[in-house]
Parts: sequence; structure tokens; C-alpha cells
Amino acid sequence: MGKKAKKKSTVQAQPEVKLTRNELMSQAKERGIKNFRVLNKEELGQVLVDGTTPEQIEKVVSGAVARWKSGWGKKKDKNESQS
Repeated sequence: MGKKAKKKSTVQAQPEVKLTRNELMSQAKERGIKNFRVLNKEELGQVLVDGTTPEQIEKVVSGAVARWKSGWGKKKDKNESQS
């Protein structure tokens, strides 16, 4: 008989129960995380994991805010390409 390969289980930082983005945002609001609305689902999962330090949360949130702000401004290239 052949040997059976054992699957290694990896520990992930995601909650075990699959939550919607809306449910994750509600949890972030309850915990007092600022700018939780600009976080994507993956980032919400990162900041809501137990044991996450305030510094780690701030780093994730600041990156999301920078990404969000980069979408604002004049879009000259977009307007010129449509002409």
C-alpha cells in the first residue's frame, strides 16, 4: 500500500466564519476604528483579528486612506481620451 500524503494546515489571520463586508464594517465601527469605510474586505479582516496592535491597525488604515485619496483630483487624461 502507498503512503498517504498528510495535508499541513496553515493558520490564517482570517476569522473562521465568512462574514460579509457590511458585517466586518459594523465590527470595525464598534471597535472604534477610524476610516473603516475605505477599507476593503481583506483589510477589514486584518484589523479585526484579535491581537492586532493599534500601530498595525493605523498602518493598514493609512495605506487605505492614501489609496482612496489618490482617486480624487482632476482627470485630464480621462477627458482627453474621450474626445
